[in-house]
Amino acid sequence: MAVKSVSIRIEEEMLHKIAYVADYEGRSINSHILILIRNSIKEFEDKNEKIPIGKSVEPEDNVRPYKKNKG
Repeated sequence: MAVKSVSIRIEEEMLHKIAYVADYEGRSINSHILILIRNSIKEFEDKNEKIPIGKSVEPEDNVRPYKKNKG
């Protein structure tokens, strides 16, 4: 499986707090975030269905309506 890189924007306070939790758990921030992501995916799949790879959420299935740019 290929490993991809993603960058995120995060508030400084949140970054310090996640770093604290990761350090407390004996992990790097990256490893801790991956665990949180895996847990989120597992929770979603347990409540809904297994997420198919390569498939997007259809607009009628999206619980958050698409926001058009105002302009």
